[in-house]
Amino acid sequence: MTKTDERGAEAMAGGFDEAAFEAHLETFRMSEGDTVTGLLGRYGAAAARTESVVNGLESLEVAHRLPDAPWFERTEWSARRVLLHILAETAQHAGHADIIREALDGTKTMG
Repeated sequence: MTKTDERGAEAMAGGFDEAAFEAHLETFRMSEGDTVTGLLGRYGAAAARTESVVNGLESLEVAHRLPDAPWFERTEWSARRVLLHILAETAQHAGHADIIREALDGTKTMG
């Protein structure tokens, strides 16, 4: 990924803008120069940053306003809700990856 997640998030924070949204989407796509090692390093850095932020919270009930977007307008989420969302998204995408792997190698991990 040539663009950083921070730039995409900052672009979205000012309100919905089609060009900003496209820039944000680019942060989720692999670029030609990306490597597995590099992507895993960025994932590890994001996980470490998340852990640091969570450890600094006084409570999981601390809320933060989300950027305005067509799907979220004037919305706040608690830290607890954010963490549950991250967990659900990770599980869902890991499941998608497992389906692809099963299609490729023919083995199943369950059932």
